[in-house]
Amino acid sequence: MSKRALTPFGMEVKMKLIESGKTQKQLAEEIGASRVYLSMILYGKRSGDKYKDQIKRNLGIE
Repeated sequence: MSKRALTPFGMEVKMKLIESGKTQKQLAEEIGASRVYLSMILYGKRSGDKYKDQIKRNLGIE
């Protein structure tokens, strides 16, 4: 089984989640996406264009 790697955007999101004390599940609920879909965005399996701006605003990413 190969190990998945986060995209640069995914790494930034993960760091902000840790800093804010939020979980991926909480973020997914706040932006209206499933936890699985959010994970797919972070690992580059889906573009997530519909959600990226919401993710950035939610976590204060510029």
